[in-house]
Order: sequence, then C-alpha cells, then structure tokens
Amino acid sequence: MKLVRFEAGQWGVLEGETIHETDGPAGNPTGRHFDLGGVTLLAPATPTKIVCVGRNYLDHIKEMGHDAQELPKEPGLFLKGLNTLAHPANPARPDHSGDVVPYPSFTNLLHYEGELAVVIERRMRNVPEAEALDYVLGYTCALDVTARDKQKTDLQWVRAKSADKFCPLGPWLVTSLDPQNTVLRTYVNGELRQEAHTSQMIFSVAQILSYISGFMTLEPGDVVLTGTPEGVGELKRGDHVEVAIEGIGDLHTRIGH
Repeated sequence: MKLVRFEAGQWGVLEGETIHETDGPAGNPTGRHFDLGGVTLLAPATPTKIVCVGRNYLDHIKEMGHDAQELPKEPGLFLKGLNTLAHPANPARPDHSGDVVPYPSFTNLLHYEGELAVVIERRMRNVPEAEALDYVLGYTCALDVTARDKQKTDLQWVRAKSADKFCPLGPWLVTSLDPQNTVLRTYVNGELRQEAHTSQMIFSVAQILSYISGFMTLEPGDVVLTGTPEGVGELKRGDHVEVAIEGIGDLHTRIGH
C-alpha cells in the first residue's frame, strides 16, 4: 500500500493514479478522491525529529577515508533539524519540480547522499529488535544533503546537515517492504552515482530502530535515515538529483542556482 501526504496536509492511499483520502496516515476513508496529477505532494511524514545513521555501508566508510578494519560497534547517529524537510516532486506532474534545495552561500562543497528512510507509526520506546519493524508506518526515499566542507571544519554538524531543505523526502510511503532486500540508486542529471543492495547495511533497519528506542522515544511520524552507500559526491547549482529505491519509487529534487 502507498500512503501519500498532499495539498493542505491530507493523507490518502494511492491506487494507480487515484488518491483515496483518509482521516490520517493509514486512517479510515473519507469518501473523497483526488487525481494524483492534480495535487501537490508533501513530504510523507510529520516528524518531531529526524534521526540519521552515518557510516552504515562498508564501502562508504572506505571512501570517506576511515579505517575499514574498525567497523562501528554501534550505529553512529546524528540529527537533522525539522527545517530540513523538503517536499518531493510529483511523478505524475513532470512540470512540477517540488521543493528546490537552496545552495547555501556558506559552503563550497555540497554533497548528495541517497538513503532509505523509515517513518514511525506509533510510539516506540525500548523495543527489542525482533519487534522493531512492527512500529514502522512505511518506507520512503530520502536525500541527505550535506555541506561536506563544513562537516569537516565545524565542531558539530549543524550547518553541514541542517540547513533549510537539506532533507528531501518522498514521494510516498510504502507499507510492505523488506528493508534489507531492495536496491537503492542515486542519479545526478541522469548519471548513476550510487547503487547498493540494502542487505549491505552494517546495521539492519530493525537493529537501528531498536537501538534508538533504547534511549530516545520515537514518536508517530518521526523519520529515521538509515545511511548512504558509496558513491557520494559533489552537487552543482542547478543539478537534478533522483533517489530511486526498488519497491518504493523515485524522489526527484533540484538544487537551486
């Protein structure tokens, strides 16, 4: 099932090109229906926080210059501010570009990081790994935009990770997906830059969610980004980025001039 958030914050179930409005995410039908091509899509989450995992693919650890012999013993986490959430383009409206990610004046090295994202359905606290996926509302595509130069120079990663619209999300949620059995690809201006199977994650989605819930309560609508594979690289002004995950769809984002 595909869950979409659209227009003024409504939710609905997408079947073909028709949205059947519901009274909340995975809620009851309202009886109203909308054509997908006639609406503006919103990021499919209303989080209280966005939690991100770093260094969760071995080849990405290597390309960032870290010792691949010393794998992390626990998921390495950081937060992105709620101001980073950006809305997706509507695949049924090729003329509609969704939110444009501004290229900030404080950086000279903007990077893309395609990721699988998880949206939480119900409050999650101290949940064992075996039960963690039962708390997931759905899965979607995410673009973790990073000011790489500031990530290296600043004491904390606030500027590097939390500038406005640095977390495009969408285009919708898929409720039934094996998060460790899909393929993630990132394209920049149509050129393939990242490709990885999610089975290559060092920490599985269930492990990540259980670990976070051990010290931080995850609330309904919260977003967890599960890490990026190798192939991260530079973005230029005006670039078009596509994060495609098999079984979910494509997230299209444009970088501002």
